[in-house]
Amino acid sequence: MYTIIDIETTGNGIKGNRITEISIFKYDGHEVIDEFTSLVNPQCDIPPFITGLTGIDNDMVRNAPTLKEIVTQIDAITKETIFVAHSVNFDYNVIKNEFRTLGLDFSRKKLCTVRLSRKLLPGYNSYSLGKLTAALGIPLTDRHRARGDARATVLLFHKLLRSKNADVVFKQFLNAKSQEATFPPALPRQEYEKLPNSPGVYYFKDAKGKIIYVGKAIDIKKRVLGHFYDKTTKEVSLCGETVYLDYEETGNELIALLKESAEIKHHYPKHNIAQKRNIQHYGIFSYEDRNGILHLAFNKIKMTPNPLAICYSPTEARQYLEELCSSFELCPKYCHLQENIATCSHYKIKQCIGICSDVNRVMEYNERVQHAITSLKEIRTHLAIKTQGRHTGENGFVTIHENNYSGYGFVPKEIPIEKIEDLETFIIPQKNTLETQRIVESYMRKNPEMIYSFNSLKEY
Repeated sequence: MYTIIDIETTGNGIKGNRITEISIFKYDGHEVIDEFTSLVNPQCDIPPFITGLTGIDNDMVRNAPTLKEIVTQIDAITKETIFVAHSVNFDYNVIKNEFRTLGLDFSRKKLCTVRLSRKLLPGYNSYSLGKLTAALGIPLTDRHRARGDARATVLLFHKLLRSKNADVVFKQFLNAKSQEATFPPALPRQEYEKLPNSPGVYYFKDAKGKIIYVGKAIDIKKRVLGHFYDKTTKEVSLCGETVYLDYEETGNELIALLKESAEIKHHYPKHNIAQKRNIQHYGIFSYEDRNGILHLAFNKIKMTPNPLAICYSPTEARQYLEELCSSFELCPKYCHLQENIATCSHYKIKQCIGICSDVNRVMEYNERVQHAITSLKEIRTHLAIKTQGRHTGENGFVTIHENNYSGYGFVPKEIPIEKIEDLETFIIPQKNTLETQRIVESYMRKNPEMIYSFNSLKEY
């Protein structure tokens, strides 16, 4: 037994999206045996653009029942049936979320007539309900109203049940392990099946092949499936536009992170948000006070010309200063880790040897500060970070030139690397950005054993 369903909503994604109209046809595979159709008072305003699309306005639903008043009828007519809809995940998840807000559970097996149509009726230019029904000669009246769309879906579903290989395809789609109901409606299954279980970068593309999202993963296939299961508004919107998938293996997470950042900058995909934002960064700087004492401090980069070092958050800047204090026995007070105190009492740093209480001479303290500044200005001309390759016969690497990220590559293990020229052949040059610099510096701090200078590359 099937219930073929269509809803109209206030249009706010999944969470917070309220039903304004619902139509349910109970169908036994041959004929409709029951129907429930009703306007629904969403108990909130209907946006003008939704009214323009559906014709449903606030006046129409003012005296309509609320979902709470009809939830028993919805539950009863759909109980022990298979939930069917065109782009089923949208209708199903909105209803499931509406039930949840009332403290009720809603769980049904489901079938998507978009995915079924792509499998059983291949070759059409579009599988939207309007264009597909027109191509098949199925009448569709009252478009974008629940009953009109649901009735057309019944006729489409009737045709699908009688298509060649329908028994096999329906059985496959209803198999809980098939994940068919989870996939985006327009995405052919083979697009997902081609993905590897390895580190790399993956791409979501729309019907025209345009990249709309770039991501990175340690396991590409598993991560992409995670997008399909995620029912947040942004993920539902992304998956709803996805028709093709692509990928590039990187062998390791570091190169995946760097390539993801570069690809976002290059393609500027509409669904990537994080790396489009301007990242506030901070500069470490020094100055001398009226008593001749050298200070170290940090501030927003626009306030610190010629910074000694760049950090990407206040927390990172404080940690940087804490490391300098510990390494060079500096005073937390004069590194601005503690403010408005007479003498320092930092909870972590115990190496201060007295400048804040005038025990030590200023000149000696300033010498230690200068040593710290010199360490920040040190230029390690050529470095390489060794990483795992894409297969057992190669190593990956990331190169740093004068403390700036300069590229990555892969080199066969049998090729000896003893000087920079040996590695340059395999380098894929890359542009250094704030994001890539942050990725590389963070990795180097956490994995110092993977850093090689070109003076010691015989160990590579």
